[in-house]
Amino acid sequence: MGEHNVRRDAEPSVLREFTNHLMRDVRALELMLHEDMFETGKRRIGAEQELFMVDERGEPAPVIEQVLEQNTDERIVTELTKFNVEFNMDPLQYGGNCFGQMEEATTELIEEVRGLTQQVGSEIAMTGILPTANLSDFALDYMTPRPRYYALNDALSRLRGGPGQYQIRGIDELFVKHDSIMLEGCNTSFQTHFQVSPEEFPRYYNIAQVVAAPCLAAATNSPLLFGKRLWRETRIALFQQAVDTRSSNLYLREMSPRVHFGTDWVEESVMEIFKEDISRFRVLLTTDLDEDPLDTLEAGGVPNLMALQLHNGTVYRWNRACYGITDGKPHLRIENRVLPSGPTVIDEISNAVFWYGLVAGIADEYRDVSEQIEFYEARYNFTAAARNGLASQFKWLDGSNRPAH
Repeated sequence: MGEHNVRRDAEPSVLREFTNHLMRDVRALELMLHEDMFETGKRRIGAEQELFMVDERGEPAPVIEQVLEQNTDERIVTELTKFNVEFNMDPLQYGGNCFGQMEEATTELIEEVRGLTQQVGSEIAMTGILPTANLSDFALDYMTPRPRYYALNDALSRLRGGPGQYQIRGIDELFVKHDSIMLEGCNTSFQTHFQVSPEEFPRYYNIAQVVAAPCLAAATNSPLLFGKRLWRETRIALFQQAVDTRSSNLYLREMSPRVHFGTDWVEESVMEIFKEDISRFRVLLTTDLDEDPLDTLEAGGVPNLMALQLHNGTVYRWNRACYGITDGKPHLRIENRVLPSGPTVIDEISNAVFWYGLVAGIADEYRDVSEQIEFYEARYNFTAAARNGLASQFKWLDGSNRPAH
């Protein structure tokens, strides 16, 4: 979840100051794009792995603090709950044996985390939703004690104006109320990244939107929640509701969920995504910012755009646009948040290869997928895949209706 040195501020003056930083970050990003400062000609891939830690009964084991006491690898980090852990893989050049390298790196880090958890009498579990988890496991006592998580919970609770309501219908039906964002910790994923140039970004991002449905249909791994048989990938419905800030109070109400598929195709630039998210979603978190991005640019440097990155981290598109810096050079990447964790490393790498292959293959065949399919159809396909997995029917690029399998 990124930076931990953050806070929730309700003071109007603090929010205004942060928003001003955010606007300057946007202006700096526009200038960088206009001046062709971004890395081109290189493609990189990467991944983030989220895991559950469980006890001998396979139930959540809140041992993250003990695990971190043993850990010396900065790639292994906390997540929202004390029984979740995450690691971030180093980026790889796209091409050659990159997927073999990704499998090797994932396996190596999985074993490293497993060793750490075993030292404290626990084990890891790779699944989108842990089927043994109970509602009582998601009390605030089990939140990882970090300022960011407390601040995010406070901000979302304030906007929501009351307990969150969760209602998911599948074979069974789930209806619960919960007074925090902790149910987000039910979900773990295997997030893949794809670096593309600014010129390619609209085309590749739109393709990533189209292929989200078939990739998810093939990868579903979250059919159970609290003993209820719900969606094939219940994680999708649960996450959307876990951080839903929409309230019945008209003065606080946001008209769109912060977890969403998107509203339309990207036409010309990644700026469309960042500007839309800033205009639609209010600032949740702030932090101390000591860099003026425009001054950094004028001095010949590359700004970190921390305000933009912090806000972007609190808007949860299933395909997220990301800004980063590698070896002093800024880049753009697509973060695919669709795929669940597990059940094995081989499954995860296979799902990732399917995603990368579809994105690259469709890019070779179609210049502009937005001319082949309506956006609402791609969004419908995605929801159908989450509900029904391989039993879904998709509207595809040639206008036909096709079974997912």
